[in-house]
Amino acid sequence: MSKRTQKIFDPDATGPLKGVRVVDMSRLVAGNMSTHVLADYGADVIKIERPGSGDDLRNWRCEDVEIYWKTYSRNKRSFAVELKSEEGRQNLIELISTAQILVENFVPGTLEKWGLGASDLHIINPKLIILRISGWGQDGPYSHRPGFGTLVEAMSGWAYLNGHADKPPTLPPLAMADMVAGLYGVGAVLTALRVVEVEGGNGQVIDLSLFEPILSIIGSEAAQCSLTGKATMRAGNQSSHTAPRNIYVCADGGYVALSGSMQSMAMRIFDTIGRPELKFDPKFATNDARVAHRDELDKIIGAFIVKMSREEALALFEAEGITVGPVCSMAELMEHSYVVGREVLVDLPDAEMGTVPMHNVVPKFSGTPGAFRRPAPKLGEHNDEIIQEIRSRRLAKKEDVQ
Repeated sequence: MSKRTQKIFDPDATGPLKGVRVVDMSRLVAGNMSTHVLADYGADVIKIERPGSGDDLRNWRCEDVEIYWKTYSRNKRSFAVELKSEEGRQNLIELISTAQILVENFVPGTLEKWGLGASDLHIINPKLIILRISGWGQDGPYSHRPGFGTLVEAMSGWAYLNGHADKPPTLPPLAMADMVAGLYGVGAVLTALRVVEVEGGNGQVIDLSLFEPILSIIGSEAAQCSLTGKATMRAGNQSSHTAPRNIYVCADGGYVALSGSMQSMAMRIFDTIGRPELKFDPKFATNDARVAHRDELDKIIGAFIVKMSREEALALFEAEGITVGPVCSMAELMEHSYVVGREVLVDLPDAEMGTVPMHNVVPKFSGTPGAFRRPAPKLGEHNDEIIQEIRSRRLAKKEDVQ
C-alpha cells in the first residue's frame, strides 16, 4: 500500500484564476504544459481537439494508457470540434469572444489562413491575450521550419553541453525544451493579464519560441564563449564553474551527488574526507584552482566515498552539514520520505488504473491554493455542456438586443 496522500477531485474547488477562461488550441507538450498550470490554479481551460483523434499528446502512451494526457490535461475540459465546418468555426469564435487567453502552436501563419489571425481575433475580443508557441518564433529566417523540441535542444547548445567529453552530445530524455517554454508561457500570459485587468490595457500577442527559453537557462555560456573564444566542452557530471561537483559511486553500487559550490563547503568536505591539508594546496585552495584540477580532486573524493555504502556516505556527509544527496530512480523516489512527507506526488482517482500518481500542484500557495477539480477529459467529453453554454450566451445576446 502506498504511503502517498490520496486526493479526490472536487468539482467545486476554485483557485486564484477562477473566472479566467483559456481556449487551448495547442497540441503536444509546450501549450499543454502552460494550460495545465493555469488549470491547476482554477482557470477554465477548454481544450480544442480534432474529432476522432484529439490532441497528439494522447498518443504518448505507456501500456496503452494515456499517461502524458492524464498528467498534463487534468482540470481541463475537452471540446472536439471540426474547425473546417462553419458551425465548428462559429462555436470556436464564440468561445474566443468569452476568453481572456488563447493558446496555439500551429505553424506560423496557419491561423491567418483560417481568418483567425491576431488582428481578426482582437476585433472579436480586444482584451484577448494570444500565446503563440512555435519552434523558432513567428518571424525570422527559421519561422517557416518545423520546430520540435529535439531540434531546439540540439541547436541551442544544450546537447553539446550535455554528456561526457569522450561521448557524443546527449539529448535530454524528456521534452525539456517544450516544458521550459510552457513554464515561460505561464509567466507571460499572467503578466499580460495584469496589463488588462490592473492597467486597463488591451490584449496582445505573445510570441514564444521553444528555442529562446532553453537558451536562456543555459546561463552565461554565450558570454563565456565570447570571453574565452571557445565553447564549453561536455564535462559529464562535473561543472565548469565550481568544484567539487559530481556523482560518486559507493561500495554497494549506489550513487551520491555531492556539491561544494561555496568555498566554505569545499573546505568542510576536505575536513570530512580526512584531507584537511587540501585546504592549503594551491591546486585546491580556491574555486578556480579546483575547477582547473577537478579530475584529480574527483579521484581523491571518489576514492574516499567508494569505501562506504550509499547510506553510510549520506549519513557521514549529512552529519557534517555537507550538501549531499542520493541518486534515486523513480521507483525509489515514489516512496521516498521527502516525497511522501511533502506530498510532492499524490495519488488521484483514475477509471483505468484505480489511482494514478502524479505531481501535486506546483508551487504551493498559502491563501489561494490550486486544486484538483476534474481528471483529464475523454475526447469530446464536455461537448454537450460547452455547446449548451454557447447557446445560452447566444440566447442572452438576442434577448439583450430585443
